[in-house]
Amino acid sequence: MTETATSPDQNRLLAAMPDSAKKRIFPQLKLVELKLGDVIHESGQSIEFVYFPTNCIISLLYVMINGSSAEISVVGNEGMAGISVVMGGDSSPSRTVVQSRGFAYRMSSADLKAEFNNTPEIRVLTLRYTQALITQMSQTAVCNRHHSIDQQLCRWLLLSLDRLPGNELTMTQELIANMLGVRREGVTEAAGKLQKLGVIEYHRGHITVADRSKLEALSCECYGVVKRETDRLASHNISY
Repeated sequence: MTETATSPDQNRLLAAMPDSAKKRIFPQLKLVELKLGDVIHESGQSIEFVYFPTNCIISLLYVMINGSSAEISVVGNEGMAGISVVMGGDSSPSRTVVQSRGFAYRMSSADLKAEFNNTPEIRVLTLRYTQALITQMSQTAVCNRHHSIDQQLCRWLLLSLDRLPGNELTMTQELIANMLGVRREGVTEAAGKLQKLGVIEYHRGHITVADRSKLEALSCECYGVVKRETDRLASHNISY
């Protein structure tokens, strides 16, 4: 277990909770290790637990009948996976998959719903996070429709980096292609361009971002929209 994954406060949503709520909720949390490719929620199935990542990344994917998929949104240390349980549904049409291994705090869906219904502060925090997630989903749809694979890859890399403690990702080009819903050849070409520009270093499934400022310059405006909204809504200075 890594040192960076031993405190619930490593998750921004948990850290923003008032002390009175932390005293009730933190004892209910269980630290779990999540491995790359683990499916924590399956489409259409009841969600038994919600997850608050500390240093892992979780993706919400929609999987087509023919097996092809595309990422709807990404969840890291800014939020939680399983938000539909407090929005009136006990399941989701999307599949929830671990994109980058690490740790998360797990909580019973029933316990979270009880806190949501009985604690105004938790309700405000959860709804604000839901708004940030909706913004990300909407912007992803716009980006996939109007921007190039090169720009989509830059956006995806930046969103992933924001949810990791360092500048490295363990991710194959095939998996990235599945996340973006594009052909692997397109990702290979886009990654090759970034490597030639000195923005990233790619070797056997390991991506290191060498020049983040240049990566941000090459990305479309979608990344900035999502980041600004997420940071604004995740602010600890919330009036209840």
